[in-house]
Amino acid sequence: MATPGEAAPGDARGPTAAAATDCPGWARRVAGGAGKGQAGRVRQLAEGDGRLVRALPVLLVVVGFVFDASTPPDLTAAALFAGAPVAAAPFYSARGTAFVGLGSLVAVVALWFIHDLPNLGEGSSELFTVLTVGALALVINRILRRSGEQLASQRVIAETAQRAVLPTPAARIGGLDVAARYEAAQADAFIGGDLFAVQDTPYGVRLIVGDVRGKGLQAVEAVAVVIGAFREAAEQESSLEAVTQRLERALAREGTRRDRLDAVEGFTTALLAEIPRGDGTVRLVNRGHPEPFMLRADGSLDMLVPSEPALPLGMADLGVWPDRADVRPFPPGATLLLYTDGLSEARDGSGVFYDPGTRLRGAIFPGPEEVLDALVDDVRRYTGGGSNDDMALLAVARPAEGQPQRRRTVKIVK
Repeated sequence: MATPGEAAPGDARGPTAAAATDCPGWARRVAGGAGKGQAGRVRQLAEGDGRLVRALPVLLVVVGFVFDASTPPDLTAAALFAGAPVAAAPFYSARGTAFVGLGSLVAVVALWFIHDLPNLGEGSSELFTVLTVGALALVINRILRRSGEQLASQRVIAETAQRAVLPTPAARIGGLDVAARYEAAQADAFIGGDLFAVQDTPYGVRLIVGDVRGKGLQAVEAVAVVIGAFREAAEQESSLEAVTQRLERALAREGTRRDRLDAVEGFTTALLAEIPRGDGTVRLVNRGHPEPFMLRADGSLDMLVPSEPALPLGMADLGVWPDRADVRPFPPGATLLLYTDGLSEARDGSGVFYDPGTRLRGAIFPGPEEVLDALVDDVRRYTGGGSNDDMALLAVARPAEGQPQRRRTVKIVK
């Protein structure tokens, strides 16, 4: 991590305009838009590998034909001709797989005439082998296509369920700039137990970030219970402590209804926050969750450690004590960063945990979206690809006086 530069005293540009020069290298690249370059390079490599794999069946037929035609008749490339339709089956359509098999058959017959074989017995055996393997390749293609359709359907259902439970919050809520991100540990995976929600209420902007123990559909069900209870309680309860107790009771009811606590994944770590209007503070209740960070406009950073540790939600049987919210300053220009343990427990090749505090200290960002872009990009580099656990990130910024309202722009393609 490069040592960040210090903003010049009295810099009239302010933290937003100065971000391009005062960020560490990795943060500056993301703030400037270059952070997406790594994802683009990965995508280009993946596309290149995909093209090579799709070209492989044709290459097998061509190489086999050239090899067989240029060598004595006792050296045969039958294995390459037979392997071509099998290689095509997972990636080609049924028609494409059939064409590859037909190409192998044509190549075998053509080689008979090239070698002017007087005895076609051996050639007929080779032709029968290629024909049989080609038929098996069509069967494999059919099975894979049906499995792929089922998997695609399951992914659509999973993605729809995830987005219904965890909708992306608006970019501006209650005068605050908001950004959220859900990063699954596995590619194309949408189901997980991490959660976040932001809601504007009569008592200020209230938000939650949590992590349900477990994975799969049961974890999503537990997430739905927690999010549903939070949205209802956030509107009705006058204190953040009362909201937390509503979540505790909701999990207890769900566990009783299902006759076993594990049906809702046992427990949920959660961090609840309330940002009242106009007083420059944030109130926090931490139930066994990783401590959030307050990123200030000058690049300094504070970890908001709870004054009294508490058990996660759903563990009331092990101990009960009243929740007490901690009140912390939330000055203009600062950003509150909440996250799940997928961020803090990410490891590099040596098994060393990722330390978001050390990585972020001294960095200045134009807004919360850039904070999350920088973190996701940095974690990918640090771990060599991504975290081993799902990662939910939520950043909320209080705009400084005179700072223009941030707007999401959409590129118009003519």
